[in-house]
Amino acid sequence: MSTPDNSIQSTLVENRVFPPSAATVQSARISGMEGYNALCAEAENDFEGFWARLARENLSWNKPFTQVLDESNAPFYQWFADGELNASYNCLDRHLGTPTEDKKAIIFESDDGKVTNVTYKELHAKVSQFASALKEMGVQKGDRVVIYMPMTVEGIVAMQACARIGATHSVVFGGFSAKSLQDRIQDAGAVAVITANFQLRGGKELPLKAIVDEGIAMGGCESIKNVIVYQRTLSACNMVEGRDSLMHEVTAKANPVCEPEFVGAEHPLFVLYTSGSTGKPKGVQHSTGG
Repeated sequence: MSTPDNSIQSTLVENRVFPPSAATVQSARISGMEGYNALCAEAENDFEGFWARLARENLSWNKPFTQVLDESNAPFYQWFADGELNASYNCLDRHLGTPTEDKKAIIFESDDGKVTNVTYKELHAKVSQFASALKEMGVQKGDRVVIYMPMTVEGIVAMQACARIGATHSVVFGGFSAKSLQDRIQDAGAVAVITANFQLRGGKELPLKAIVDEGIAMGGCESIKNVIVYQRTLSACNMVEGRDSLMHEVTAKANPVCEPEFVGAEHPLFVLYTSGSTGKPKGVQHSTGG
C-alpha cells in the first residue's frame, strides 16, 4: 500500500508540501512560484539591473546612485557606492503622512505577558528623541555603539537611533559574559554602551549593567565615554558618575526632532560578531544600502 504524499514518512526528512491559499498568494509580495521563478530568471539574466530595480523601488535615496556595482577593487566590491540614504529614514520617516504611520511597527510581549503596541509614528518620535540624546552626548557619525540589552522596545529604539545619526551599532546578546562584551567593545572601538539595569526571564531579574561594569573594568575599554542605562526594572544598579546616565532622563531632556544623517550606501550600518566558541570573535559588517 502506497504512503499518501501528505503523511510523515520520517522525522528526519520532510517532503510534505503545503500550498498557500489563493488569498495569501494574491496578497503576497511574491505571488506564488510563478512570481518567484520570474524573479530568479530576472536576476540570472541581468543581476545588476535586477538589484538596481529593487533598490530604486524599495528604498528612498537622498542622493540616487549612478553606478550599481563597482568591481574595480575586487574582491572588495561596492554596491550603489555613490548613493546616499539613511536606514532609519527608510524604516520610519517614509511612512509619515501615509496610512502606514498609524499601523503597528512593533508588537511587544514582555516577560509578564503584557503586550505593548507601538505605531510607526510613535516609534519615529521615540527614535528621534533618543537619537538627539546620543548626539548631545557626543556620539557622532562613524562612531561605534555597543547595544547590550534585553528584548524590549527600547532595544529597537537604540538600534534605530544609532542608524539615524550615522553611528554603527553592534548588538551583543544579553546572555554573553563580561569577557565577551569586553572583546567586542575593544574590537569595535565603541564610544558608548547602551544597556539596562536588569533583564527579566521567567519573572527573575538578571543583571546586565553589572556585567557591563565588569567587562569595562577588565581593561582596554578606554574608548567608552558613555554608558546609557534603560531602567527595565525598579531595582537600582551601580551608576558611575560622569560616565553613566539613565536612558529616560537623557531622552526627556533631548530635542524631540532629529533629522536623519544621510550616509553613503557602503557606510557601516551594524557589526555582528561570531560567538567566539572556536577562537577570537570575528565581526561581520553590514553596510547601509550596499
